[in-house]
Amino acid sequence: MAVQETQAETQPLLEVRNITKRFPGVVALNNVSLKFYPGEVHAVVGENGAGKSTLMKIIAGAYTPDAGEIILQGERVSFAHPVEAYAKGVSIIFQEFNLLPERSVAQNIFLGREPSRFGIIDRRQLHRDTEAVLKELGVENLISPSALVSSLSVANQQIVEIAKAISYDSKVLIMDEPTAALSSVEVKMLDDLVERLKARGMAIIFISHRLGEVFDIADKITVLKDGQLVGTVLTKNTTPQEVVFMMVGRELDHYYPPLGKPEDFGEVVLRVTDGSNDFLKNISFELRKGEVLGVAGLQGSGRTELAQALFGVVPFKGGTLEVHGKVQMIKNPTQAIALRMGFVTEDRKSEGLFPRQAICDNMLLAVRSLQPVFGYIFKDGLPKERKLVPGLGKRVDIRTDSYDREVQFLSGGNQQKVVLAKWLASKADIFIFDEPTRGIDVEAKAGIHDMIRELTKQGVAVLMISSELPEIIGMSDRILVMRDGRIAGELPAQSSEAEIMLVATGHGQAENNHSSVQAEAGKE
Repeated sequence: MAVQETQAETQPLLEVRNITKRFPGVVALNNVSLKFYPGEVHAVVGENGAGKSTLMKIIAGAYTPDAGEIILQGERVSFAHPVEAYAKGVSIIFQEFNLLPERSVAQNIFLGREPSRFGIIDRRQLHRDTEAVLKELGVENLISPSALVSSLSVANQQIVEIAKAISYDSKVLIMDEPTAALSSVEVKMLDDLVERLKARGMAIIFISHRLGEVFDIADKITVLKDGQLVGTVLTKNTTPQEVVFMMVGRELDHYYPPLGKPEDFGEVVLRVTDGSNDFLKNISFELRKGEVLGVAGLQGSGRTELAQALFGVVPFKGGTLEVHGKVQMIKNPTQAIALRMGFVTEDRKSEGLFPRQAICDNMLLAVRSLQPVFGYIFKDGLPKERKLVPGLGKRVDIRTDSYDREVQFLSGGNQQKVVLAKWLASKADIFIFDEPTRGIDVEAKAGIHDMIRELTKQGVAVLMISSELPEIIGMSDRILVMRDGRIAGELPAQSSEAEIMLVATGHGQAENNHSSVQAEAGKE
């Protein structure tokens, strides 16, 4: 499927021709050709492992293609390093920011290019140059040039990355999952910035697994599958269902499995009463066997802090915590694991996995944490628990040619499945999921949703945190809404986005006054 040529009189800013890239055991890209035009947002979507990130890294100079060429403003170019791409006007914002947290905004934007006089950095000029870039983006009143990057929100760090690209006078900006960690308000701010960049005549390449925002912001959508180009379509001429079909080769029957039935839920397996620490205040709730308890709230409301407190990462200092009917003092994750709790963290790369270790070793991390250092039981020359790996891999559908391959070479969706396998191996019966489907494609999301619901059918209790309200509504048997480190209220299954947001922002009440929330939501 190909898009009709609408830029017959306009030359592309960037063109990739017949790009091919191979890694051990896989062809990541196979003969891919695309054109990117000025003043246009061009989304590139596909399943994890489709080749999106590989293509972007080739364009940005992080990878060298095995075959094919890159044409920038009519000139053939070859980048050996991202710095060379920056110098030519091609910038990329990765999911993991390339910022120095303990340096200022100004120092980050002009890192290695600071203005100087007589060999000494001219700090006043650096400040003025930074102000000029921030003013060009319309955020001069939002971010100070002298502010430390570590003090900024994720959204403002994103803006600093964009400002750095502007300072290079970039013609092409690649945004890889730019909204993954942003709230809905911050996403709107980013959308406004993108419109400014379009008006400058930049070509913007937008990578996202959130089809809703792709359709909101993109002019064109290109679909990759298994390293090959499926097609490019005009956003206004297609639908999300058609794009999903292009991505997975079939229609997805559903995004979410059926909710649980209250009569099937068992006894309370986790109870918190007045739990508090330096951030959380008066946390009280119950979690039952076989249910999914969703946790919603705005960025900074305390969702992740709640998960960390339950798992002993940043423990409760006050109140009581009961697990399986017994009061516990969970002070560290090892104690939580011993109580058969599992924690699928928000940041799988730095908190859930060891990227340079083998897939099999990552899958067995939780099991081995409970064993004595020399307590492995060997059988046929291998630790006994190693025998678990093939079954676990099949259960979560990890796609790899070898479990001895380093986990860093897996796609994001497969990495998430490795984290799931790690906790399944530990036989956890209380699962905490923090953003379980962040950064993975629609089919992998559906698979994880089905897996979560299958766990509950086996009696596992699930506490699920998500910033995506459709996911909260589609998966939760009950919904806790957090605000300012507290539980602002509880809502029943299938409450509306408006109801949740009213409670999250302090404009509605939950639980006993649910009807009033519905009434206020109806006014929105």
